[in-house]
Amino acid sequence: MKHIKRAALLLATVAMLFSMTACSNNPASGSDGKLTMQIWDNSQREAMQALADAYHEINPDVTIEVQVTSWDEYWTKLEAAAGSKNLPDIFWMHTNYILLYADSGMLADVTDLYDDDTYSHYSDVSIANTQGSDGRMYAVPKDKDTVCLVYNKEMFDQAGVSYPDENWTWDDLVDASQKIYDATGKYGYMAYCDEQLGYWNFVYQNGGYILNDDKTAAGFDQPATIDAMKFYIGLQDNEWCPDQTYFAETAPGNAFFSGQGAMFFEGTWNLLYEMKNYPEMQGKWDVAVLPKCPNPVSGDGRATISNGLGYATASYNQDNETVMDFLKWLGTEEAQQIHSSYGAAISGYEGTEQAWVDAFDQFDYRLNVEACIDMFDYSVQSVNDATRPNWKSKVNDEILKIYGGQLSVDEGLANCNTIINEAIAEG
Repeated sequence: MKHIKRAALLLATVAMLFSMTACSNNPASGSDGKLTMQIWDNSQREAMQALADAYHEINPDVTIEVQVTSWDEYWTKLEAAAGSKNLPDIFWMHTNYILLYADSGMLADVTDLYDDDTYSHYSDVSIANTQGSDGRMYAVPKDKDTVCLVYNKEMFDQAGVSYPDENWTWDDLVDASQKIYDATGKYGYMAYCDEQLGYWNFVYQNGGYILNDDKTAAGFDQPATIDAMKFYIGLQDNEWCPDQTYFAETAPGNAFFSGQGAMFFEGTWNLLYEMKNYPEMQGKWDVAVLPKCPNPVSGDGRATISNGLGYATASYNQDNETVMDFLKWLGTEEAQQIHSSYGAAISGYEGTEQAWVDAFDQFDYRLNVEACIDMFDYSVQSVNDATRPNWKSKVNDEILKIYGGQLSVDEGLANCNTIINEAIAEG
């Protein structure tokens, strides 16, 4: 996420070089039947390799090599590769960056790979996560996610508090946190300064928004947004919630699995990893739907932020039949079923969710992951627009100033609103 503004400037230059070399005589990627797929999550390597192997079974002349790097290294390498016209044949694209790459002309347009019947199996959110500013698709939907409440069953038992369920509200979250702290001396809900895994959920549950529907204005000046932010930031004032200095050293997940806290918000993409990496905790924790806003300004008080990745290729691969055929296959029900079955991520193709749920049967104790699927009914697309790279870090800085007491909530949120609106105006 670092140096995003710098990346935007560099990519503008890269885009010029890209267009100048688009008609060069360089050999097409994958022309020898060997393709590369670049990803950033090692926990999904097995699933991606299974997809590569399955495609090879159908097309024996094509072999796909899966390459994994860290998140930061991934984007550094991708930027450099774009400048030298040496992008991987297939690579993951994140919503934080797709507008940057698509609008610069670096990604192949995949809109026409499928007919309307295939697209009907993807939600509006999944489609939107793969679109450029022009509404065309520049990636094949890969996965989707929700944010859930993770809780420590043993701490709840010690405090005599019933486990979270679909009836829980913000009030229950606060009440349970206090009781757990009183009974165990451990933190309750750990509310750290984060977007998707934090305050965005509360804002949308209360009927507020970060960006309006047509992405022409920020929503930090809306009463529903302000009220939700005051509630969320105010949680830190309780003895049962760590402050942001604590989170700078210890992530909520690490605190939870080391027995320091009872609850935190987690994304579905991490649940299988945590089951595998904390075997001593099996049976001692579970997941539930997010607690709802008890008195929302509008709506029914329910929302969970949902994001999703896509499979992309370079624009100079637009006519490469091998690459485009593999991309098209990745979006089929067959491929998406394989992907879901490995449990690391929920495929974007609707109807493949059960394969993801069933992946948790491998453990002696299975989490209540059906709750994660239930929340798709009221999921909200992860906030994004073409100017987000220019305002994301600035907004985060302002909110941290609120937490640190340097600004009041009203002052800080007003600044956030100005920062976003100025970025939108500048384009």
